[in-house]
Amino acid sequence: MAKFLQKTAKLKISFGYCILVIFLASACKEESKDKNEAPSLKISADNAGLTLPEGFGALKVADSLGKPRHIAVNSNGGIYVKLRELVDGEGILYLEDNDGDGIAETKQGFADYGGTGIALDDNYLYASSDEEIFRYKLDESQKVIDKDAPENIVTGLVAGGSHATKSFTLDGKGNLYVNIGAYSNACQEEDRKKGSPAMMPCPILDSAGGIWQFKIDKMKQSYNNGVHYATGLRNVVGLDWNKSNDHLFVAQHGRDMLHTLFPDLYDTETSAILPAETLYMLKEGDDAGWPYIYYDQIQQKKILAPEYGGDGKKTGGENAIDPVIAFPGHLAPNAVLFYTGNMFPEKYKNGAFIAFRGSWNRAPEPQAGYMVAFVPFENGKPTGDWEVFADGFSGSDNIKSPNDAKHRPTGLAQGPDGSLYVSDDAGGTIFRIVYSKK
Repeated sequence: MAKFLQKTAKLKISFGYCILVIFLASACKEESKDKNEAPSLKISADNAGLTLPEGFGALKVADSLGKPRHIAVNSNGGIYVKLRELVDGEGILYLEDNDGDGIAETKQGFADYGGTGIALDDNYLYASSDEEIFRYKLDESQKVIDKDAPENIVTGLVAGGSHATKSFTLDGKGNLYVNIGAYSNACQEEDRKKGSPAMMPCPILDSAGGIWQFKIDKMKQSYNNGVHYATGLRNVVGLDWNKSNDHLFVAQHGRDMLHTLFPDLYDTETSAILPAETLYMLKEGDDAGWPYIYYDQIQQKKILAPEYGGDGKKTGGENAIDPVIAFPGHLAPNAVLFYTGNMFPEKYKNGAFIAFRGSWNRAPEPQAGYMVAFVPFENGKPTGDWEVFADGFSGSDNIKSPNDAKHRPTGLAQGPDGSLYVSDDAGGTIFRIVYSKK
């Protein structure tokens, strides 16, 4: 009996010791877990100065970067930023958040050219200068392997005195679509000069004022290797491939100076809001009508341009396509992104975000833009009118000149978690917008 009690005591001690070991191991594990957990995102108390819908928050990922234009976010949350102008001899930045708080601690630069366009697929980073498009091989973590040895896939593109930047997008099927902006306002013999006659037909359209399609895996392509995909587009800085309906969508900058060039036909107020900035769905062979027409969002008609005999009422462009959405004039759409993430509420799924940089051609009326708008889509078609999604970038409600704006949205990208990133080339800022309402 004594031996039995002795054995039982030993078992109790052993069992108690095991429980103690398990408890201590669990506690150590929890402590270790707490130490290794990434901190929560540093959402700004004032949403980085932005006005957002309920449930959304924002923070600044980076600031004072120069003049960021388009951006791309890789599968690990690293951000590639295309700079319009070189900073310390570098035209592309790579930003990385090392501790999970949403703020980039790592900044690396490369590429000796400025520009606007940048995009990613599984294997390459693509970036543009004003005349060429390059690609850089990526490793498994979607980081550039050799920053000093890009492949040149497109070259020899026209870059006139205005609208020179080459923004582009990919369709995921081996094709690249590049905007070649028209180096003209309305195809006059002397650009932007009152009384100068228009050229008919417009000779610029043979190599600019449209979209060209190229292959992503062929080197040194130029006009003779590409497809003239669409024409009649004055300047398209924002474009994206809509995967839900398998079509290209582009946002056009409308023409300027209606009052300045034709004061008898347009007053300053009318000239400030016309013509519309337009979002088009394109298929191969489409013509949007520039310079012969513009779209009037008030009359909801294609109007014959005054340089070609229009008076503000005559319609034209019977064979030109209609926009899917029309915005007020001179807002300057600079980026388009179809949202495919799961973070935002269902209404945003497959809808279009559009970044407006703000223009100069509303004077003497107040300037406008400096926002990110949203257009709901379903089955590849808009299901409602546009709305302001993110506002407050300008820092003021009374902007007389674009130079007065604190921030000017220029690029959009979607993060792997569904966050929306917005770049700005006035303050050099990258914003991140998240949804956190439960």
